[in-house]
Amino acid sequence: MAERMLRFVSVDADRPEKRPAPVRTRDFLEIYGPAIAAKAAAQAARCSQCGVPFCQSGCPLSNAIPDWLLLTAEGRLEEAYALAASTNPMPEVCGRICPQDRLCEGACVIEQSGHGAVTIGAIEAYLTDTAFAAGWAAPIAPPRPRPQSVAIIGAGPAGMAAGEALAARGYAVTIYDRHDRVGGLLVYGIPNFKLDKAIVARREVRLRDGGVRFELNCEIGRDLAFADLRARHEAVLIATGAYRARSAGLINEKAKGVIAALDYLIAANRAGLGDELPPSAARLNASGKRVLVIGGGDTSMDCVRTAVRQGAASVTCLYRRDRANMPGSAREVSNAEEEGVAFEWLAAPKAVLGSARKATGVRAARMRLARADASGRQSVEEIPDSDFDLEGDLIIMALGFDAEDVRAQFAASDLAVRPSGALRVDARLRTNQPGVYAAGDIARGASLVVWALKDGRDAAETIHADLEALAASARVAAE
Repeated sequence: MAERMLRFVSVDADRPEKRPAPVRTRDFLEIYGPAIAAKAAAQAARCSQCGVPFCQSGCPLSNAIPDWLLLTAEGRLEEAYALAASTNPMPEVCGRICPQDRLCEGACVIEQSGHGAVTIGAIEAYLTDTAFAAGWAAPIAPPRPRPQSVAIIGAGPAGMAAGEALAARGYAVTIYDRHDRVGGLLVYGIPNFKLDKAIVARREVRLRDGGVRFELNCEIGRDLAFADLRARHEAVLIATGAYRARSAGLINEKAKGVIAALDYLIAANRAGLGDELPPSAARLNASGKRVLVIGGGDTSMDCVRTAVRQGAASVTCLYRRDRANMPGSAREVSNAEEEGVAFEWLAAPKAVLGSARKATGVRAARMRLARADASGRQSVEEIPDSDFDLEGDLIIMALGFDAEDVRAQFAASDLAVRPSGALRVDARLRTNQPGVYAAGDIARGASLVVWALKDGRDAAETIHADLEALAASARVAAE
């Protein structure tokens, strides 16, 4: 093993080839080329196989990363994939969109030593793509069917992860979603240049082949009462995500030309999928416009990079902290800069310029770093008399999302919620109502896809344990 691994001292980190910015900004195709088998093996062999794998502890799913890197280096790709898939419901998705620089790769020991992290995400995506192409992705095949059925509200990553785990246990699973496609934000929120929609469709086929039913264009509370849903199924998992845009509290924030990030990304993704958009959607297109994006997370990077591809006249991102304190992926910031996006660091918007009928820009103040806040990030304070103006025709607010009012939507006022509006759950993802569970952003608050996958998997385990306990109690009562 030692001869095959620990090659970080002689082999540099080498990611899949990235298409040049002038080429990739002409389309919405993924920006990275496919990994080459030889390169994947060589890169996996850079792993130091450390006794305490910080990459694994840095992963929300606790993936056995050093183990499947070793298998990859040895050419045992089918085994490597099986191990990766045993803990991760969607390795190929995480390999593409996880901010590895903040998670597994950021925690990599050889990254900390200055040799450059193992390219964990690229290898993870490569393994799964190879497995599907080679037919190694075994179908969902439960040992026996169970009589109980489970409803999942939401066909996003948490719902899909839970659906697969429950179907593998033999439960009859139906996933309900208000949209017309499976995938949630994987399809409508994340641009195609980061995640090709065929990747999500491939997962949908796997679920359908495994017996999972989908009821699309079905909004709970409108098309089907929540109470009726509970009566149909032994358990209900709420995995509706967080779609309500946060307000920045700016003067004139409701002006025409100011839009929410998710509205913008959904329209762009629908256009890319070939959907016919209404004429009103023209306001959600950046073509020819001077675009200002407010926010510093991964969603803001999705917006600026989408605007470039739509042919914006200019694209500028404003963030109130500096680059080092930005919550989004540093890799995504670099990609955006390569593609021509300008950044105004330490700039806090104060007002939308123009009138209610037409936004013409943003007034912002210069900020400076202050002492660290409770999260460990440096806080900021405004520099007096530092206001400045930026011109813009389209202003995209990318300040994060909160849970929608599920209690009102479902006519379920007995569901307990946290002050943020997210559903209140216990450590096992149970709500306060028997037989009702919640997973992903609707319970956790807006977060990463990898956390939604973990929550979906964990919720499935809790549902299984609870249904097993109920069945055992019923058998005892019948004896």
